Amino acid sequence: MPPTQAESVIKNIIREIGQECATHGEITSETVVAFMVKAVVLDPSNGFNMDRTLLKTDVQKLVKLCVARLLDNKNPSLDTIKMQVYFDMNYTSREDFLEEHHRVLESRLGIISREITDNRACAREELENLYRKVVSYVLLRSGLGSPTDIKIVREATAALQSVFPQAELATFLTLSKKDKEHQLKELTMIVTGIRLFNRDCGKGGEGIDDLPAILHEAIPATTQHIDSQLQIAQDQAFRYTAILEKVTNNPLMAKELQPYMLKEALYNVRQYEIFLQTILSDIITCAEEVEMMIKQLAAQLEQLKITVKSRTAVPTSQVFPIFIALASLWMSFQDETVLISVLSNLTTNLELFLGTHELLFPEKAMQGLLDGVVIKSDLTRIEEHMEERVQLTDFRIQEWLFPETTANFNKLLIQYRGFCGYTFAATDGLLLPGNPAIGILKYKDRYYTFSTRDAAYLFAENPDHYINLIKEKAKKNAELIQLLELHQQFETLIPYSQMRDVDKDYIKPITKCDNSTQTDTHILPPTTLRSYEWNEWELRRKAIKLANLRQKITHSVQTDLSHMRRDNTSQVYPLKEASTQSKREGSSRVPRPQIFIAGLRGGQSKTTYGVKVNLTRAVDET
Repeated sequence: MPPTQAESVIKNIIREIGQECATHGEITSETVVAFMVKAVVLDPSNGFNMDRTLLKTDVQKLVKLCVARLLDNKNPSLDTIKMQVYFDMNYTSREDFLEEHHRVLESRLGIISREITDNRACAREELENLYRKVVSYVLLRSGLGSPTDIKIVREATAALQSVFPQAELATFLTLSKKDKEHQLKELTMIVTGIRLFNRDCGKGGEGIDDLPAILHEAIPATTQHIDSQLQIAQDQAFRYTAILEKVTNNPLMAKELQPYMLKEALYNVRQYEIFLQTILSDIITCAEEVEMMIKQLAAQLEQLKITVKSRTAVPTSQVFPIFIALASLWMSFQDETVLISVLSNLTTNLELFLGTHELLFPEKAMQGLLDGVVIKSDLTRIEEHMEERVQLTDFRIQEWLFPETTANFNKLLIQYRGFCGYTFAATDGLLLPGNPAIGILKYKDRYYTFSTRDAAYLFAENPDHYINLIKEKAKKNAELIQLLELHQQFETLIPYSQMRDVDKDYIKPITKCDNSTQTDTHILPPTTLRSYEWNEWELRRKAIKLANLRQKITHSVQTDLSHMRRDNTSQVYPLKEASTQSKREGSSRVPRPQIFIAGLRGGQSKTTYGVKVNLTRAVDET
């Protein structure tokens, strides 16, 4: 069957199952229905052949079985599957969540951002309207108050005018679209920093919540709630485990308790415990980040106060980077607030998938089953067998890892989430925690832990046998695929939250061993140091000689004045006298004019007059 046709058939089956459940008053998501279809097909007791095309009768049978399982409200297995699907659809890692959160914020601001960057305002009224849109954009992007509150708008407008007067709108409109968007983001950061600084000084901060104080109260409250829920879940799991151990040793009791689905209830509460631990780990990370950011916020505000002090004008190059850093810190507080809220809601919604425990196992029934049973915690079980160790001399082929011989012992990816594989396979589904101190078995690049040394020895004799038993058990209870992380055996049922980890290489152990090395006495050829002197008086003579140099005038010494300078010289050729020879000598001379004025000193006559006498010789007389 072509892939497109097969997908169409599967979608029709899922739609038909969903409609059938809706007619019985049960609204089920398509994701849960699709998972249930795969779970029913995998179950060998249902008789579906994965290698042949489904007939019409097979489809009808599949729909009937899926509807029956989806309508069974008293089945812990169904609740576990719904819990896994819900967690997979709503939980993301911290990095993915923050990335998605920022993407959503950008998409929400896209409309007003385009209205500003595509604006071609010219008239005064249009420019005023554009400036109001910039103020709204700044408020929406910063998240510090509503743009409909007049007090918040006035405060934001005053902060914006101090760094971006309305007169600069004309210059802003001449920029490219990309530059406009960049400047809008930068203005938002600066205005946010100004408002936060004013709030700290008691001169503003209208509509700004005290996020550090809110987080300081919310994180411990959320952690305490998760811790209490985790303790309840663990206590319930310990009680179920104790009863199942008792049932394992009493076959008659096993038949009586078969309808109660104790193992399915254990899987349900164990899965709930694992999800709570995942959420708690993220909240602890949030707490560490918030504690670090609170210190950074106080340091930034203190630096800003020192920079500004009482001066009326401060260079923008000094305060703008601090304003931007302050705004960035505050936005990180906002991210942590949203993340804590999402994780808290996720924890609350997970509790909805635990309703079958009170119906199937009320407190009176549990007390009757626990008569004469010792309830042990996971830690107690591990401590009981802490002294047991696998002896390497008992094995020739298998490789065992121990804490003292493996550097990254605690970072190895243990199979079955750390539960004992032998106990689970031998008892048809009992979950007991493995003890790494006994020894970790490395088999086909996978790592296995066991609850006791005997379990480790029995599993190591034939690992493939027990691995196949666990796989067959998972086909009957599909929730075990995610609970025990059996995604390599069932690649079609890998949850989205773990899809990116499938192709990653497993962490390989870094083993330790005792080694010794020998170094040659003389690995390099011998060298003689000619400048070495052993005689004390010779050393003194050299010292005196060096001391006398202080009073000598030396040349070619580089000083601060002559640094990066040098004497330049150039080679030239001296001028030489040149003469030419002709047949006869010839010369020409122009007579010098000689003109005199006589009679200026007077004479015998009373009147004075001058006579101009030209004594210049003629040219031919020269």
